[in-house]
Amino acid sequence: MCAAAEPALSGVLLLDLDPRLVEPVARLFGAVLAGADEPARPPLVLGAADRDEDLWTRTRIRGGEHGITVVTEPGPLAEGDGADGAPPLVVVPDLARLSVAGMRAAVQLLGADLVTVERGGPRRTVRPRARWLAVCRGADAGRVSRHLLDRFALRLPMAGLRLPGPGAALAEPGAGQAGEAEQALLAGLPAAWRSAARRGVRPVPVGDAAIARAQELLGPGTGVRRELALLRLARTLAALDGRPSASAEHSDAAARLIGVAVPESAPDRPEGHPEPLDPAPGPTGPPGTLPERRGAGADSRPRARDGGRGLLDTGPAEGIGTAPGAAPSPAVGNPYPEDEPAAVRDAVPLSGPRRRTTGPGSTRGTVIGTRRATDLRDIAHVRSVREAAVHQRARRTERFTVSPVDLHSNVRAAAPERVLVLLLDHTCRAGAGPWPEVLAPFLQWAYTSRAAVQVIEVGAADAADELRAGSFTARGVLDPRVPAALHRRAGRATPLAHGVELAAQALRRLFRRQGTGPAEAWLVVVTDGRGNVPLRVSHTGRPAGEVAATGVEDAVAAAARIGAMDRTRLHVAVVDPGREPYGDLPYVLADRLGAIVVDGGRGSGAEVAGG
Repeated sequence: MCAAAEPALSGVLLLDLDPRLVEPVARLFGAVLAGADEPARPPLVLGAADRDEDLWTRTRIRGGEHGITVVTEPGPLAEGDGADGAPPLVVVPDLARLSVAGMRAAVQLLGADLVTVERGGPRRTVRPRARWLAVCRGADAGRVSRHLLDRFALRLPMAGLRLPGPGAALAEPGAGQAGEAEQALLAGLPAAWRSAARRGVRPVPVGDAAIARAQELLGPGTGVRRELALLRLARTLAALDGRPSASAEHSDAAARLIGVAVPESAPDRPEGHPEPLDPAPGPTGPPGTLPERRGAGADSRPRARDGGRGLLDTGPAEGIGTAPGAAPSPAVGNPYPEDEPAAVRDAVPLSGPRRRTTGPGSTRGTVIGTRRATDLRDIAHVRSVREAAVHQRARRTERFTVSPVDLHSNVRAAAPERVLVLLLDHTCRAGAGPWPEVLAPFLQWAYTSRAAVQVIEVGAADAADELRAGSFTARGVLDPRVPAALHRRAGRATPLAHGVELAAQALRRLFRRQGTGPAEAWLVVVTDGRGNVPLRVSHTGRPAGEVAATGVEDAVAAAARIGAMDRTRLHVAVVDPGREPYGDLPYVLADRLGAIVVDGGRGSGAEVAGG
């Protein structure tokens, strides 16, 4: 309720929440943000696979007869910043496994008044209104950047949270009573609080007593952000209660809410009688014995005596050797588990992985220009000789001389980190949907990830050799040859087996590059599976009599080689145009490829081949 009413408390961190309760708690938080007058907005869920291109910008690719049109729009974190409607909700189910892009976005947006976004398009200034609900295990908090944790003003230990009774319906997604349970929980709050959550609260001043009390509760050296978070929460509680200003009692209430220990005033004790270390009462045994243990299964009898000397407890067992033990768990109920000794932190947790730009890998790639050389590696010989020829008359030498100032080196394009391989069977166009619309998700992925594109064409009317597949490599989807390949006329022959073989060879070359291979690759095959050119005919270029089903069998055999490749980096999809008869051939091919099947006849829906 405080986070909904006060934008300065936009970050809520739930510690040790049961993973099964993430969805119902997020749904309840969304209902609080929306109020009773309007439906809750679907939350934006961030995880380990989110990238900057997915959060700040949204790319729309529209295909037409004259080519591909790319439109850049604000992404989910940069749109909806107007003052109308309920604030959007961002849910992070596991903060320790959030992607680097998501961490940077949280650091930039949480607690900020205005943010300027400039990501591959026009500059845009937004006013963040989103509320962030993150979940993290206390044992994993030591791995998260302190800069990120400090952005979450509200820390709530949730280790013992349960939803009994009507609220248990919240734990069942899609349950019919979930809405009633949410309304019941909201109805239990004061009417003034529900109204303040929808309209917001007017900030009230914070007294000196509240500031001093907050500093006393947090202790010295805790940082300004924690003090500001506690005082903002105290100010919000005072505003919800209708108080003119925040006092020390509100600081105590805010500290209890987030789990900070609030010392109670102890009764005066006579001088010389300090408080005992263990105030819990308990019977004591005879001299030389240990006190009674109250744990489950503990023996209540006193320990035996050994020569008048009590037997000392051995304590917990300790490992022997140099193997690392389990990381110590933070104290239960501690809202700042990152202060406890925990696992080793990342050196630069908010920085992405760096690409290698020196060494032998820098001499690979397509030459895109030249520059003045700083060493003798990868010399551009033609450019260096031309530069030396210009100065030969001024140097007045008898022999052709190349000076060090004449040397130029090649400038090469970086090796692509992502690759899209398109296998287009032009003879299956009849009855299929528009190819640009069907392939739009894959082209959008290639555009946003700056992926290189390799197009393999089968059965084009203007092919140089109709018995063989043709191919070309482009630096991106904006290459004019890519949209041209999506609109070619169909020919007669379908050397599908040769096209699958070329795709397997291209992927094998990519993944064999030591140190510079792609991190991710997609193979998209658009075909009806009807290959009428055997692989041997494609190799020799001479027809060999009756074909029958040899072309289909060769294509399936070649697809099996792709299905055995590294599936951690390679994803495969088969677009089925839905032609009859023999409509099962694309599924047979997808089964050997280990691919998903996309319905290309209507341009929607996907299913995993083979169940």
